[in-house]
Amino acid sequence: MMRRVPFAAALLTVLAVLAVLAAAPARAQAPAPRATAGSAVTAPHAMIASNSELASAAGVEVLREGGNAVDAAVAVGFALAVTHPEAGNIGGGGFMVIRMADGRTAALDYREMAPHAATRDMYADSASRAAKASQEGARAVGVPGSVAGMVTAHQEFGRLPLAKVMAPAIRLAEKGFVVDTALARSLAEEAHLIARFAGAKLFLPGGKPLAAGQKLVQPALARTLKGIAQHGRKGFYEGAVAKAVADEMKKDGGLITLEDLREYHPAWREPLAGTYRGWQIIGMPPSSSGGITVVETLNILETFAPLPPARGAAETHLLAESLRRAFIDRNALLGDPDFAPLPVALLLSKPYAREWAATIARDSATSTVEAVRLAPNAGVRGGEPTNTTSYSVVDAKGNAVATTTTLNDLYGSGVYVAAAGFFLNDEMDDFTSRPGEPNGFGLVQGERNAIAPGKRMLSAMAPTIVLDSLGRVSLVVGARGGPRIITSLVQVMLGVMEYGMPLVDAVNAPRVHEQALPDTLKYEEGALAPAVVDSLTAMGYAMAVAHFQPGGFVGRVFAVGRVKNGWVGVVDRRTSGGAAGY
Repeated sequence: MMRRVPFAAALLTVLAVLAVLAAAPARAQAPAPRATAGSAVTAPHAMIASNSELASAAGVEVLREGGNAVDAAVAVGFALAVTHPEAGNIGGGGFMVIRMADGRTAALDYREMAPHAATRDMYADSASRAAKASQEGARAVGVPGSVAGMVTAHQEFGRLPLAKVMAPAIRLAEKGFVVDTALARSLAEEAHLIARFAGAKLFLPGGKPLAAGQKLVQPALARTLKGIAQHGRKGFYEGAVAKAVADEMKKDGGLITLEDLREYHPAWREPLAGTYRGWQIIGMPPSSSGGITVVETLNILETFAPLPPARGAAETHLLAESLRRAFIDRNALLGDPDFAPLPVALLLSKPYAREWAATIARDSATSTVEAVRLAPNAGVRGGEPTNTTSYSVVDAKGNAVATTTTLNDLYGSGVYVAAAGFFLNDEMDDFTSRPGEPNGFGLVQGERNAIAPGKRMLSAMAPTIVLDSLGRVSLVVGARGGPRIITSLVQVMLGVMEYGMPLVDAVNAPRVHEQALPDTLKYEEGALAPAVVDSLTAMGYAMAVAHFQPGGFVGRVFAVGRVKNGWVGVVDRRTSGGAAGY
């Protein structure tokens, strides 16, 4: 359903786009077709959907200059660090799934790592708990991976020089852009965190958050981006930027050292391969849990063919029970594959899914405690904020990239490296800092995700590429929202693959959320009819309207899909951003 955009917001968006176009070199091409959140845009050749219209436009600029989808993804990633500082970043980490037109696939893990000085119980004492030390301040920061990841992906698959790929981001930082309503609202809502650290001077001038319509210029970030463009990863992990990070850590009791930064490395992983009723799914493996949990959920649901009508009591019951079981496995069995062998093949197998499906009663809910008792292959089990940003890219050759990147909570730990111009993450909270207790997302996780030096914390991020029965890229999708990433993507993919919905409708449809613990089925207002809520309650569900963020959003999706005459780009109605193509 198309959503009306308020006139003031639309005018600010237009001004922002005009600002970046005015700063860009003159070009002969016609303006790229664009769409804002909640609507769809089509283009015949290429498409990008991200959390920032300016970042999507930066990616299209690189595509038009001869870059491929990986070049464009890297351009978007660096541009998001400028225009979307709440989650776009060079001070965090992420995952990238790549499918080239010649059939090659790749999965790049550039998740943050625990510093060498990190210990398993570093947040267990009462003082750390009271101070929210795993979420706020320098002790919450994991060694950033974003720059190493994007530079590595570009080196392996990119076509253009890195300096050309990063030029739009550098221009946006150096010349500035007009703050839109989404960024202004975000800064106002998180001012209490930003105000405690050095970012207050830039983002809260005179103690007040930047307002919509003001111009944001970031000279320190521009210098940092120029150094990366010239020197690659050394421009971030060594030299002045690395020293600035290490100095900021020393000031506030953080653990990251120059050695931690110098030794950081991304990891190429074997992409996950799954199927659903003839569709092929290419997903991100651990240290992301998202790909496995999405595919395992779909495998369980596939045993019930065909599914009942969407958002009725029967379908919502099967969806919730399948998600519950996949999250039980996710929380107990997954972690960093470099630290312990993980049962990936088992969790992705169809026979395993059938065993799980057999434990689902068609007329009653299973409590999470009972589901754990019923779990197949129980002998393999161990003990046992909120925002990212995601973007999807397809180029004119059919190369595709799905990327999700994060600082964890909005503006991460709040720590801002003033000399270099960026926020640092609070990813240490994604470890099992206190086994058996919920983290900032309410996830109760196991020993396999306990803190250890040099270890990558488990993530729910799930950038995904879907191929149709002919082996063509059909859907490139990702989301933001912690564990809600997983539930949101499952429902969008079901909308496309099971129910044949247009992508814009699948993305904007109301959603539900189930993550095993807490043992509550949450739903967006309007997602379920009152009679359906009554039926599910009678089946034994604890029901609650989702209030994860203002408005009760479950997750926020960014997607590009194949259509008859090209590509469609969609940005979730629940968030800001834009899709652009040509």
